[in-house]
Amino acid sequence: MKYLIAGLGNIGPEYAFTRHNVGFMVLDRLAAQHDFKFSFEKLAFVAEWKHKGRQIYFIKPTTFMNLSGKAIRYYMDQFKIQEENMLVILDELQLPFGTLRIKPKGSHGGHNGLKNIEELLASTNYPRLRFGIGNNFPRGRQVDYVLKPFSNEEMKELPIFLDNAGDMVLSFCTLGIQSTMNNYNQ
Repeated sequence: MKYLIAGLGNIGPEYAFTRHNVGFMVLDRLAAQHDFKFSFEKLAFVAEWKHKGRQIYFIKPTTFMNLSGKAIRYYMDQFKIQEENMLVILDELQLPFGTLRIKPKGSHGGHNGLKNIEELLASTNYPRLRFGIGNNFPRGRQVDYVLKPFSNEEMKELPIFLDNAGDMVLSFCTLGIQSTMNNYNQ
């Protein structure tokens, strides 16, 4: 069984610890815990790892958030990954900070990264792991909020939530979407 795990974010040091980059953060944490490394390839930083008989490919698109679908489509084709074996990890304004929710399909909900993926896959039938970042921002300031770093208080709690998200990724690859939803969704 082969899986593609795509953590969404923006490249560059100015985005490193921003709320919009939580998908990158989840994959970086998994890589550090399980000793696999990312290398720069076409359209993404890519890592590959075997876990419990599963071949898992991880990508962090270098296309910036709004064009994430380009890298995802390329690597789905490259590695011959079916939609149901591809998981997108992204930030979610509509969930309180640290709330994690995995679903087998759904709408883009206004998220530009998902809009692009949906457009290039011509489908909404792919799993996604939404990582709650909250919505504590004044009206019309959404872009500023997602492109700012987590607060100091959030940074203290962030490692726990990143670990939980990593556990969900591994559960998705080994136990499947339904068991992962039953065991982890909050």
